[in-house]
Amino acid sequence: MPLDIVVVMDPIGSIKIAKDSTFAMLLEAQRRGHRLLYVPPGGLSMRDGRPIAQVAGLSVREDATSWFELEQASHIELGHGQVVLMRKDPPVDAEYIHDTQILGIAQLAGALIVNDPQGLRDYNEKLAALLFPECCPATVVTRDNAILKAFVAEHGEAVLKPLDGMGGRSIFRARAGEPNLNVILETLTEGGRRLAMAQRYLPEIADGDKRILLIDGEPVDYCLARIPQGDEFRGNLAAGGRGEARPLSERDRWIAARVGPEMKRRGMLFVGLDVIGDYLTEVNVTSPTCIREIDAAFGTNIAGQLFDAIEARAAAQASA
Repeated sequence: MPLDIVVVMDPIGSIKIAKDSTFAMLLEAQRRGHRLLYVPPGGLSMRDGRPIAQVAGLSVREDATSWFELEQASHIELGHGQVVLMRKDPPVDAEYIHDTQILGIAQLAGALIVNDPQGLRDYNEKLAALLFPECCPATVVTRDNAILKAFVAEHGEAVLKPLDGMGGRSIFRARAGEPNLNVILETLTEGGRRLAMAQRYLPEIADGDKRILLIDGEPVDYCLARIPQGDEFRGNLAAGGRGEARPLSERDRWIAARVGPEMKRRGMLFVGLDVIGDYLTEVNVTSPTCIREIDAAFGTNIAGQLFDAIEARAAAQASA
Protein backbone atom coordinates (compact mmCIF):
# COMPACT_ATOMS: atom_id res chain seq x y z
CA MET A 1 0.00 0.00 0.00
CA PRO A 2 1.43 3.42 -0.93
CA LEU A 3 2.49 5.52 2.04
CA ASP A 4 3.06 9.21 2.60
CA ILE A 5 6.80 9.52 3.32
CA VAL A 6 7.39 12.83 5.09
CA VAL A 7 11.10 13.67 5.21
CA VAL A 8 12.54 16.17 7.68
CA MET A 9 16.07 16.96 6.52
CA ASP A 10 18.59 19.70 5.92
CA PRO A 11 18.16 21.72 2.68
CA ILE A 12 17.80 19.22 -0.15
CA GLY A 13 19.40 21.64 -2.60
CA SER A 14 22.75 21.44 -0.80
CA ILE A 15 23.20 17.67 -0.48
CA LYS A 16 25.80 15.62 -2.37
CA ILE A 17 23.69 12.86 -3.87
CA ALA A 18 26.61 10.48 -4.55
CA LYS A 19 27.04 9.98 -0.80
CA ASP A 20 23.78 11.11 0.76
CA SER A 21 21.94 8.31 2.56
CA THR A 22 18.69 10.27 2.83
CA PHE A 23 18.69 10.64 -0.95
CA ALA A 24 19.08 6.86 -1.29
CA MET A 25 16.02 6.44 0.94
CA LEU A 26 14.02 8.90 -1.15
CA LEU A 27 14.92 7.13 -4.39
CA GLU A 28 13.84 3.79 -2.94
CA ALA A 29 10.59 5.15 -1.52
CA GLN A 30 9.73 6.72 -4.87
CA ARG A 31 10.60 3.48 -6.70
CA ARG A 32 8.11 1.66 -4.48
CA GLY A 33 5.34 4.09 -5.36
CA HIS A 34 5.24 6.00 -2.09
CA ARG A 35 4.42 9.72 -2.06
CA LEU A 36 7.31 11.97 -0.99
CA LEU A 37 6.67 15.10 1.07
CA TYR A 38 9.60 17.39 1.91
CA VAL A 39 9.69 19.41 5.13
CA PRO A 40 12.10 22.38 4.94
CA PRO A 41 14.18 23.40 7.95
CA GLY A 42 11.89 24.92 10.57
CA GLY A 43 8.82 23.41 8.95
CA LEU A 44 7.34 21.67 12.02
CA SER A 45 4.83 23.45 14.26
CA MET A 46 1.80 22.94 16.51
CA ARG A 47 -1.72 24.29 16.13
CA ASP A 48 -4.42 23.75 18.79
CA GLY A 49 -2.60 20.66 20.04
CA ARG A 50 -2.13 19.19 16.56
CA PRO A 51 1.29 18.55 14.96
CA ILE A 52 1.62 20.43 11.67
CA ALA A 53 4.23 20.20 8.93
CA GLN A 54 4.90 22.57 6.07
CA VAL A 55 5.38 20.20 3.15
CA ALA A 56 5.98 20.24 -0.57
CA GLY A 57 5.47 17.28 -2.88
CA LEU A 58 8.89 15.97 -3.89
CA SER A 59 10.24 13.95 -6.79
CA VAL A 60 13.87 12.84 -7.07
CA ARG A 61 16.12 11.47 -9.78
CA GLU A 62 19.69 10.24 -10.14
CA ASP A 63 21.05 13.39 -11.76
CA ALA A 64 23.95 15.28 -10.19
CA THR A 65 22.90 18.57 -11.78
CA SER A 66 19.14 18.42 -11.16
CA TRP A 67 18.20 15.82 -8.55
CA PHE A 68 14.87 17.05 -7.20
CA GLU A 69 11.68 18.96 -7.98
CA LEU A 70 9.34 20.48 -5.41
CA GLU A 71 5.67 21.29 -5.76
CA GLN A 72 3.97 24.23 -4.10
CA ALA A 73 4.17 24.15 -0.31
CA SER A 74 1.17 23.58 1.93
CA HIS A 75 0.49 22.60 5.54
CA ILE A 76 -0.71 19.17 6.69
CA GLU A 77 -1.51 17.57 10.01
CA LEU A 78 0.81 14.71 10.94
CA GLY A 79 -0.68 11.44 12.09
CA HIS A 80 -2.17 8.14 11.00
CA GLY A 81 -0.96 6.63 7.72
CA GLN A 82 2.25 8.66 7.48
CA VAL A 83 5.89 7.71 7.84
CA VAL A 84 8.19 10.52 8.97
CA LEU A 85 11.91 10.18 8.27
CA MET A 86 13.68 12.40 10.81
CA ARG A 87 16.97 12.92 8.99
CA LYS A 88 18.16 16.31 10.17
CA ASP A 89 21.88 16.34 10.95
CA PRO A 90 23.21 17.22 14.40
CA PRO A 91 23.78 19.25 16.48
CA VAL A 92 21.04 17.98 18.74
CA ASP A 93 20.31 21.44 20.08
CA ALA A 94 17.17 22.92 21.64
CA GLU A 95 15.47 23.35 18.24
CA TYR A 96 16.18 19.72 17.34
CA ILE A 97 14.75 18.58 20.68
CA HIS A 98 11.63 20.68 20.15
CA ASP A 99 11.14 19.11 16.71
CA THR A 100 11.37 15.62 18.23
CA GLN A 101 8.75 16.63 20.80
CA ILE A 102 6.39 17.67 18.00
CA LEU A 103 7.13 14.37 16.25
CA GLY A 104 6.37 12.56 19.50
CA ILE A 105 2.89 14.06 19.40
CA ALA A 106 2.60 13.01 15.75
CA GLN A 107 3.58 9.51 16.85
CA LEU A 108 0.74 9.49 19.40
CA ALA A 109 -1.57 10.54 16.55
CA GLY A 110 -0.56 7.43 14.58
CA ALA A 111 2.46 8.43 12.47
CA LEU A 112 5.45 6.07 12.27
CA ILE A 113 8.57 8.11 13.09
CA VAL A 114 11.98 6.85 11.94
CA ASN A 115 13.83 6.98 14.26
CA ASP A 116 11.66 7.00 17.38
CA PRO A 117 11.57 10.58 18.79
CA GLN A 118 12.09 9.49 22.39
CA GLY A 119 15.11 7.45 21.33
CA LEU A 120 16.54 10.45 19.47
CA ARG A 121 16.35 12.44 22.69
CA ASP A 122 17.61 9.64 24.94
CA TYR A 123 20.57 8.45 22.89
CA ASN A 124 23.35 10.96 22.78
CA GLU A 125 25.58 9.42 20.13
CA LYS A 126 28.69 9.43 22.31
CA LEU A 127 27.04 8.41 25.59
CA ALA A 128 24.83 5.73 24.01
CA ALA A 129 27.85 3.54 23.32
CA LEU A 130 28.44 3.37 27.08
CA LEU A 131 25.21 1.43 27.48
CA PHE A 132 27.35 -1.45 26.19
CA PRO A 133 30.57 -1.08 28.22
CA GLU A 134 31.78 -4.57 27.31
CA CYS A 135 32.08 -3.31 23.71
CA CYS A 136 33.89 -0.03 24.43
CA PRO A 137 37.48 1.07 25.07
CA ALA A 138 38.37 2.69 28.39
CA THR A 139 36.30 5.88 28.56
CA VAL A 140 35.60 8.73 30.95
CA VAL A 141 32.98 11.51 30.66
CA THR A 142 33.32 14.50 32.96
CA ARG A 143 33.50 18.26 33.27
CA ASP A 144 36.53 17.96 35.53
CA ASN A 145 39.71 18.80 33.63
CA ALA A 146 41.87 17.17 36.30
CA ILE A 147 40.10 13.83 35.77
CA LEU A 148 40.48 14.11 32.00
CA LYS A 149 44.15 14.97 32.36
CA ALA A 150 44.71 12.03 34.71
CA PHE A 151 42.98 9.74 32.18
CA VAL A 152 45.38 10.85 29.44
CA ALA A 153 48.32 10.27 31.79
CA GLU A 154 47.03 6.79 32.71
CA HIS A 155 46.69 5.65 29.10
CA GLY A 156 49.53 7.66 27.58
CA GLU A 157 47.38 8.80 24.69
CA ALA A 158 43.67 9.54 24.35
CA VAL A 159 41.05 10.95 22.03
CA LEU A 160 39.14 13.90 23.50
CA LYS A 161 35.82 15.07 22.10
CA PRO A 162 32.66 17.02 22.89
CA LEU A 163 29.38 15.16 23.29
CA ASP A 164 27.47 17.06 20.61
CA GLY A 165 29.77 17.13 17.58
CA MET A 166 29.60 15.34 14.22
CA GLY A 167 31.85 14.72 11.25
CA GLY A 168 35.00 14.69 13.39
CA ARG A 169 34.62 18.30 14.55
CA SER A 170 36.55 19.37 17.66
CA ILE A 171 38.11 15.92 18.19
CA PHE A 172 41.63 15.98 19.62
CA ARG A 173 44.31 13.33 19.90
CA ALA A 174 46.37 14.13 22.98
CA ARG A 175 49.45 12.60 24.60
CA ALA A 176 50.42 12.69 28.25
CA GLY A 177 52.66 15.62 29.05
CA GLU A 178 52.09 17.58 25.86
CA PRO A 179 52.13 21.32 26.50
CA ASN A 180 48.79 22.05 24.81
CA LEU A 181 46.78 19.54 26.86
CA ASN A 182 45.54 22.06 29.42
CA VAL A 183 44.20 24.45 26.79
CA ILE A 184 42.58 21.57 24.86
CA LEU A 185 40.74 20.52 28.00
CA GLU A 186 39.76 24.08 28.90
CA THR A 187 38.40 24.57 25.37
CA LEU A 188 36.43 21.31 25.31
CA THR A 189 34.87 21.76 28.75
CA GLU A 190 34.57 25.56 28.49
CA GLY A 191 36.47 25.87 31.72
CA GLY A 192 34.67 23.00 33.44
CA ARG A 193 31.13 23.94 32.39
CA ARG A 194 30.53 21.31 29.68
CA LEU A 195 30.88 17.54 29.64
CA ALA A 196 33.63 16.07 27.47
CA MET A 197 34.60 12.50 26.66
CA ALA A 198 38.05 10.90 26.74
CA GLN A 199 38.64 7.47 25.18
CA ARG A 200 41.83 5.44 25.13
CA TYR A 201 43.51 6.07 21.78
CA LEU A 202 43.12 3.07 19.48
CA PRO A 203 46.01 2.76 17.00
CA GLU A 204 43.78 0.50 14.91
CA ILE A 205 42.27 3.73 13.57
CA ALA A 206 44.99 3.51 10.91
CA ASP A 207 42.99 0.61 9.43
CA GLY A 208 39.77 2.60 9.51
CA ASP A 209 36.85 3.75 11.62
CA LYS A 210 34.15 1.29 10.56
CA ARG A 211 30.53 2.32 10.11
CA ILE A 212 28.24 -0.66 10.70
CA LEU A 213 24.59 -0.16 9.79
CA LEU A 214 21.74 -1.75 11.74
CA ILE A 215 18.25 -2.06 10.25
CA ASP A 216 15.61 -2.82 12.88
CA GLY A 217 18.36 -4.25 15.06
CA GLU A 218 20.01 -6.45 12.40
CA PRO A 219 23.39 -5.62 10.83
CA VAL A 220 23.89 -5.05 7.14
CA ASP A 221 26.47 -7.60 5.92
CA TYR A 222 28.99 -4.92 4.92
CA CYS A 223 30.48 -1.87 6.58
CA LEU A 224 32.38 1.19 5.41
CA ALA A 225 35.86 1.66 6.88
CA ARG A 226 36.78 5.33 6.89
CA ILE A 227 40.55 5.49 6.71
CA PRO A 228 42.58 8.56 7.77
CA GLN A 229 44.66 10.18 5.06
CA GLY A 230 47.99 12.01 5.19
CA ASP A 231 48.76 13.60 8.55
CA GLU A 232 45.11 13.40 9.70
CA PHE A 233 44.26 10.95 12.52
CA ARG A 234 40.48 11.22 12.03
CA GLY A 235 38.82 8.81 9.63
CA ASN A 236 35.59 10.77 9.17
CA LEU A 237 34.74 11.31 5.51
CA ALA A 238 33.98 14.94 6.36
CA ALA A 239 37.57 15.22 7.62
CA GLY A 240 39.03 13.79 4.40
CA GLY A 241 38.97 10.08 5.24
CA ARG A 242 38.90 7.52 2.43
CA GLY A 243 35.98 5.09 2.43
CA GLU A 244 36.59 1.38 1.86
CA ALA A 245 33.63 -1.05 1.98
CA ARG A 246 34.28 -4.42 3.66
CA PRO A 247 32.40 -7.48 4.88
CA LEU A 248 31.71 -7.53 8.61
CA SER A 249 34.18 -9.37 10.82
CA GLU A 250 33.17 -11.79 13.56
CA ARG A 251 33.90 -9.10 16.15
CA ASP A 252 31.76 -6.60 14.23
CA ARG A 253 28.87 -9.05 14.37
CA TRP A 254 29.47 -9.69 18.08
CA ILE A 255 29.16 -5.97 18.78
CA ALA A 256 26.08 -5.66 16.56
CA ALA A 257 24.45 -8.59 18.38
CA ARG A 258 24.81 -6.75 21.69
CA VAL A 259 23.61 -3.37 20.49
CA GLY A 260 20.95 -4.40 17.97
CA PRO A 261 18.24 -5.82 20.26
CA GLU A 262 18.12 -2.65 22.37
CA MET A 263 17.92 -0.47 19.27
CA LYS A 264 15.06 -2.60 17.94
CA ARG A 265 13.25 -2.47 21.28
CA ARG A 266 13.40 1.31 21.27
CA GLY A 267 12.12 1.71 17.70
CA MET A 268 15.46 2.81 16.26
CA LEU A 269 15.06 1.37 12.76
CA PHE A 270 18.23 2.80 11.23
CA VAL A 271 21.38 3.05 13.35
CA GLY A 272 25.08 3.44 12.58
CA LEU A 273 27.71 1.93 14.87
CA ASP A 274 31.24 3.31 14.81
CA VAL A 275 33.84 0.62 15.49
CA ILE A 276 37.61 1.04 15.64
CA GLY A 277 39.50 -2.24 15.77
CA ASP A 278 37.55 -4.35 18.25
CA TYR A 279 35.80 -1.49 20.04
CA LEU A 280 32.52 0.38 19.76
CA THR A 281 33.08 4.15 20.00
CA GLU A 282 29.71 5.70 19.01
CA VAL A 283 26.08 4.78 18.32
CA ASN A 284 24.69 7.12 15.62
CA VAL A 285 20.90 7.48 15.63
CA THR A 286 20.16 10.94 14.19
CA SER A 287 21.11 10.62 10.52
CA PRO A 288 23.49 7.69 9.93
CA THR A 289 25.24 7.68 6.57
CA CYS A 290 27.31 5.39 4.28
CA ILE A 291 24.44 3.69 2.42
CA ARG A 292 25.54 4.84 -1.00
CA GLU A 293 29.21 3.94 -0.60
CA ILE A 294 28.41 0.39 0.53
CA ASP A 295 25.79 -0.07 -2.20
CA ALA A 296 28.28 1.10 -4.84
CA ALA A 297 30.94 -1.34 -3.66
CA PHE A 298 28.83 -4.48 -3.17
CA GLY A 299 25.67 -3.96 -5.23
CA THR A 300 23.47 -3.98 -2.15
CA ASN A 301 20.22 -2.06 -1.71
CA ILE A 302 20.37 -0.94 1.91
CA ALA A 303 17.53 1.55 1.51
CA GLY A 304 15.47 -1.35 0.17
CA GLN A 305 16.20 -3.34 3.33
CA LEU A 306 15.21 -0.33 5.41
CA PHE A 307 11.93 0.14 3.55
CA ASP A 308 11.12 -3.54 3.96
CA ALA A 309 11.35 -2.90 7.71
CA ILE A 310 9.42 0.39 7.52
CA GLU A 311 6.60 -1.15 5.48
CA ALA A 312 6.38 -4.11 7.87
CA ARG A 313 6.17 -1.72 10.86
CA ALA A 314 3.59 0.44 9.11
CA ALA A 315 1.45 -2.61 8.22
CA ALA A 316 1.61 -3.93 11.78
CA GLN A 317 0.70 -0.49 13.12
CA ALA A 318 -2.26 -0.19 10.75
CA SER A 319 -3.66 -3.57 11.76
CA ALA A 320 -3.16 -3.10 15.51
